Amino acid sequence: MSLHNLKPAAGSTFTKKRLGRGEGSGSAGTAGRGHKGAKSRSGYSKKIGFEGGQMPLQRRVPKFGFTNPNRVEYRGINLDTIQKLVEEKSVKLITLDTLMANGLAGKHDLVKILGRGKIISAVEVKVNKVSESAKKAIEKVGGTIEIISIHSENEGVPVPKQSPEKVTKQ
Repeated sequence: MSLHNLKPAAGSTFTKKRLGRGEGSGSAGTAGRGHKGAKSRSGYSKKIGFEGGQMPLQRRVPKFGFTNPNRVEYRGINLDTIQKLVEEKSVKLITLDTLMANGLAGKHDLVKILGRGKIISAVEVKVNKVSESAKKAIEKVGGTIEIISIHSENEGVPVPKQSPEKVTKQ
């Protein structure tokens, strides 16, 4: 084998159909696009979800429900997770920084302690929200809970006072 007799594998290459090269080429006239219609014309591109003029699925399916724009999303941390953290890392103070350092919460997460599992160690918890069952369980073993305000960045900003409504005589 040498450079002058190298060939690609049989059937791996083929010549591309050359469109619009006259009647003798066998693909003249419509150039393989058929007669009329959008696909036969230059510049055609099908829109995403286009179903040939039929009402698209996305518009056929009924819409329902409501998405609350003011929803507050919390990262749930259960009591068994806190107990595991206390046992493995000997942590006595659970804060947002502690949870971030251990990969349980993100930088911008709001954290809520939930009541799944058991806790046997007294811990001090400083988070955004605590469920009622978790609160009872933590206080039962001698722990303390401090709720951090969600809007802590807005604290200290004076709220403009509203002037009393004027009473008009009739």
